Amino acid sequence: QVQLVESGGGLVQPGGSLRLSCTASGSDFDRYTMAWFPQAPGEHREFVARALPGTFTLYTDTVNGRCTNSRYDAKQTAARQMNSLRPEDTAVYYCHAQWGADICCGQGPQVAVST
Repeated sequence: QVQLVESGGGLVQPGGSLRLSCTASGSDFDRYTMAWFPQAPGEHREFVARALPGTFTLYTDTVNGRCTNSRYDAKQTAARQMNSLRPEDTAVYYCHAQWGADICCGQGPQVAVST
């Protein structure tokens, strides 16, 4: 089983970029699907993206192409690159590892998009 620690996040102006990382300790990282679940203020946590085992990069948000989700198995890390950020992207972003069970997550980096 893995343990997860997220990093990145911060305050950024609309149109800016941020990169989130999720680093795992433990074994069998390459068997896990790595997923991101943002939780906006006052809202439930919701699934937005995942990087499946065996993939290097999974492009999501293809409607607007703003976000890229990657995994680097050799470093036991998953990443989410977010570009052209909007105020509605403001949320705490939690990283989950899924292989049979759903394993959550560190404290989750806060992403705040505001002028």
